[in-house]
Amino acid sequence: MNENLIYREEAYKIVGICMEVHRELGKGFNEVVYSDALEIEFIEHNINYLREKRYLISYKGNILSHQYKADFIIDDKIVLEIKAIECLNTAHLKQTLNYLAVSKLKPGLLINFGEDSLKYKRVVL
Repeated sequence: MNENLIYREEAYKIVGICMEVHRELGKGFNEVVYSDALEIEFIEHNINYLREKRYLISYKGNILSHQYKADFIIDDKIVLEIKAIECLNTAHLKQTLNYLAVSKLKPGLLINFGEDSLKYKRVVL
């Protein structure tokens, strides 16, 4: 990994935890099952997190009635967006970028538990 990556060690640890969850559960569960398992791992590893953190969206000075809900915010530093789908695509990447924009955080991890092996993308705004 590049030495200049923001929160490199934290991201590496999160991906390792996600790999552990995928190794234990495999593919085929709904996203919420992986979220529940991740929550257990985060507690076990003493990682500060917020689950399903909501963000208000402003449009021309008005707060919209719908909000963004990030799957996890890790240590007030990293957006963790998880999926349990056949394959990640650019829409999922754009969704993660939107979460980063609204949360004002720089790095994000997009994780997919739905494939034979865990797939992840590091996303930086």
